[in-house]
Amino acid sequence: MDTNDTRECMKLPDHLEKYYLTTMYSLEFIFGFTGNVVVGLGSLFYWKIWKSSNIYLINLILSDLSFLCTLPWLVSSYSKRTDDNVWCQFNRIILFFNLYTSILFLTFISIDRYLLIKYPFRNHFLQKRATAIVFSVAIWIWIMLELSPIFHFITSDNNSNISQCLDYASSGDPLPSLIYSLILTITGYIIPLCIMWVFYIKTRALLISHSLQFTTALPLEKPLMLIIMAVSIFSLLFAPYHIMRNIRIASRLSFWKPSECTKNLIKAFYTITRPIAFLNSVTNPIFYFLMGDHFRETLLINVRYSLKRVLPCYK
Repeated sequence: MDTNDTRECMKLPDHLEKYYLTTMYSLEFIFGFTGNVVVGLGSLFYWKIWKSSNIYLINLILSDLSFLCTLPWLVSSYSKRTDDNVWCQFNRIILFFNLYTSILFLTFISIDRYLLIKYPFRNHFLQKRATAIVFSVAIWIWIMLELSPIFHFITSDNNSNISQCLDYASSGDPLPSLIYSLILTITGYIIPLCIMWVFYIKTRALLISHSLQFTTALPLEKPLMLIIMAVSIFSLLFAPYHIMRNIRIASRLSFWKPSECTKNLIKAFYTITRPIAFLNSVTNPIFYFLMGDHFRETLLINVRYSLKRVLPCYK
């Protein structure tokens, strides 16, 4: 590889962080914050009866908003290339917090949709509001405990005159960091993904059974669509990030010894997957419109009503 190619290879991760990450996180903040606020306020004002699915969804939106509110600071830090270490650690743990709470709440929403088909009168104890509240609190506590070691691994780069916040995969001792990352990948991603696949298969089988017994199964197809979407998000958004995060940490191990250019290419690919994984905060509001319970119709009616009050010429 000639000198020019080597220089470009070394600069690529920095260019991606400064331009790609700032652009992607800015777009995610604009669209994600708007979408979550609209459906969040719509749900708070127009849900008359709080069901288990509503409770999981409002927790999902709280997780998304906590993450989205940190994005302006993150964009500023990447553009200026300087950070405060305390804010660095806080921001990183919020990123992970959003990622893994989203995964678990999407898993429970998939389970709830399956139960809705099997027990349409909500007579299963897992469909009770009290159960959903207990599980929601348990999810928050579990993720807090699971992510507590992150503070040990995230550090700042103080080799230069400025303090630069390093992402989790680029800081700390690589060997314990890789072990922890693999544990987090298995417990926080692979196991919930397997659970979701199980309930996708069970939901599909149940719908086939219903279609044989009744003239139409069309009203029951929406829960299956929601589970398919959740599985797609798991696969398309989260999988590349988890794969590249572990590869990035492994590339820093002493026994691998890849070239500096190879290390930077791995870091570049890892950087590309990071905002893609956090696109879930933009796509999550779509779940509100797939949940049924006439939420979309109610929201559109009230938006039109509000526009008529503000704009008398609106029809």
